[in-house]
Amino acid sequence: MSDSDTVLAALAEVLEARREADPERSYVAGLYAGGREKIAKKVGEEAVEVAMAAIQDDREQVVYETADLWFHSLVLLADMGLQPGDVLAELERRFGLSGLEEKAARQ
Repeated sequence: MSDSDTVLAALAEVLEARREADPERSYVAGLYAGGREKIAKKVGEEAVEVAMAAIQDDREQVVYETADLWFHSLVLLADMGLQPGDVLAELERRFGLSGLEEKAARQ
């Protein structure tokens, strides 16, 4: 397991543990309490912030906002009963495929 896999797995465990936390004391518990729509909107907001930082050519901000995007995406995955490994497996499946071929295969 790579360091990245370890970080993602550890973060997934923390996010799962926060599911039962007090929403007044845990940001993640507050997201869960707000429901999937709230979580999904937060993912969208963070994606826009990544795009805006990229347009402004702000490399530091792109890293910061991408961390936020990944974090909130992990919360969404957890809310849906999915794991980071599910996404990594999909990326592995796509590895070596032409993006055009992969997209055409979905249709």
